Amino acid sequence: MDPISSLSRPYLYIWVEGARGTEPVEVAFVNPGAEPVTGDWHPAAWDADSVTAKGADARILIGPGGEVVLADGTYDAWVRVTGPVERPVLWAGQVPIT
Repeated sequence: MDPISSLSRPYLYIWVEGARGTEPVEVAFVNPGAEPVTGDWHPAAWDADSVTAKGADARILIGPGGEVVLADGTYDAWVRVTGPVERPVLWAGQVPIT
């Protein structure tokens, strides 16, 4: 992923294979190598235009005025989808903030 300026406010998209795009979804940003804990999770949403039979993009607005503001650094992004029975927590990759 290309670096994102800490001054910008973009949507960050995370592909979730098997998602229907209707389940509650959350995203966490933690230090590399760490796993998220309860207070790390932020509400996200599904990008309705991305929903297919194979999955969907979760999205979260990051930066000033967004759902979460990240200081300069590199973060591990995680996504959590809450289904009727399953609740997968998936590592989504690293997010560099400059």
